[in-house]
Amino acid sequence: MAGILAWFWNERFWLPYNVTWADLQSTEEAAFPQAEDLYLAFPLAFCIFMIRLLFERFIAKPCALGLKVQANGPQKAQPNAILEKVFTAITKHPDEKRLEGLSKQLDWDVRSIQRWFRQRRNQEKPSTLTKFCESMWRFTFYLYIFTYGVRFLKKTPWLWNTRQCWNSYPYQPLMPDLHYYYIVELSFYWSLMFSQFIDIKRKDFGIMFTHHIVTVTLITFSYVTNLTRVGTLTLCLHDAADVVLEAAKMANYCKCQKLSDLLFLTFAIVFIVSRLGIYPLWILNTTLFELYEALGNFPALWVFNVLLVILQILHCFWSYLIIKAAYKAISKGKVAKDDRSDIESSSDEEETVPRSKAPHSTITTNGTGGANGTNGYLTGGTCSEEH
Repeated sequence: MAGILAWFWNERFWLPYNVTWADLQSTEEAAFPQAEDLYLAFPLAFCIFMIRLLFERFIAKPCALGLKVQANGPQKAQPNAILEKVFTAITKHPDEKRLEGLSKQLDWDVRSIQRWFRQRRNQEKPSTLTKFCESMWRFTFYLYIFTYGVRFLKKTPWLWNTRQCWNSYPYQPLMPDLHYYYIVELSFYWSLMFSQFIDIKRKDFGIMFTHHIVTVTLITFSYVTNLTRVGTLTLCLHDAADVVLEAAKMANYCKCQKLSDLLFLTFAIVFIVSRLGIYPLWILNTTLFELYEALGNFPALWVFNVLLVILQILHCFWSYLIIKAAYKAISKGKVAKDDRSDIESSSDEEETVPRSKAPHSTITTNGTGGANGTNGYLTGGTCSEEH
């Protein structure tokens, strides 16, 4: 194991020429980032998750009930042993052939069977109250950490001149405020990485999981190699849009449609300006060009830049979805339904198959579309961004 670690943390790969790990050992005169500091992130991630559970139960839930957020979940499907067996053992999304077979077997029309499967899928989804509590937690954390980041960065020289990120690198002492900022951000993303499997499931689960992996990797390696100055700029920039996003989601869950639309459009502007404008011109410019000019070439430089470019690709994908939603908001006068909704509308999958027979018993539509039926970041928010 020691040999594998020594090979992985090869100085010639991770550090500039003529710099060794011994040069970055903390002394009484100056402290530098140490790899073992990152172990703090795991117990802190657990603490953050526990704080979240307490916050959602004792703070967010009372607030939601006070704002009359809908507490009940989607309508449950009518009990049916045959359809339940198909749903649990075969498929949750039956194709046209299977629908026709079930229609003949039950003497129901195809549309009613489609509605049953949609209701059955939706009844496992969280209520609006649950979604509000999750959004309020994230809003509170993002507001806190973004405010902390701004207060910290406004006192630093590299906020106003990115070339200062590389001044005296890698012999830049680790400030206590920077250490705290990094560890808390890393802990939060570790908590997101694990809680994503139990949180509200969205259609872009894989993309978000990739985002979390890239983010955790960047935070970890940038800390160990003391690329923390540009790291703080990246973290703070990404947190800016998330504050507005979660506020827009909460407004949507409270049925404050005009406020939700206004906040979503504000989020769209902040996201696009920060991720498609400031990020490439500020962050990528300094890591791709200014870093190379200051320190020359070393392998880890390209690892970091590849990860940062992957983030930019994700930014472009999400920006496309946001622009599409914003266009609908402007053209129709309100934000359109979220493409990432975890609640399916009553019209989904119905029009592709004609009616065949009258249902043996009446089945209503799920009635969970619209503002309270969506689970994307907000009714029109097709973006899933958290960082």
